[in-house]
Amino acid sequence: MNKIRKGDQVIVTTGRDKGKRGTVSLRVDEERIVVDGVNVAKKHVKPNPLKGSTGGVVDKVMPIHQSNVAIYNAATGKADRVGIKLLADGKKVRVFKSSGEEIKA
Repeated sequence: MNKIRKGDQVIVTTGRDKGKRGTVSLRVDEERIVVDGVNVAKKHVKPNPLKGSTGGVVDKVMPIHQSNVAIYNAATGKADRVGIKLLADGKKVRVFKSSGEEIKA
């Protein structure tokens, strides 16, 4: 079970974008995620007349390792760790480590 999923609000804990907050828009693979507005790189693209696209410098959102982000806890307004709790019916749910409350996704 992934502790960070698509649609979660996360805060970057390390790196150039430390402190920025964004939403997970894509899981690239088991370890890397794409967060909106975080780890943005400039990419130089050539014009392609067949597709009707003009060339220039565009912003591209690059993946970031999931160990460099922490889930955002709206109740405290801070980053928090995620734990897995087993319910009575055998279902697994994600919970905040600090408060123990369930993460609503």
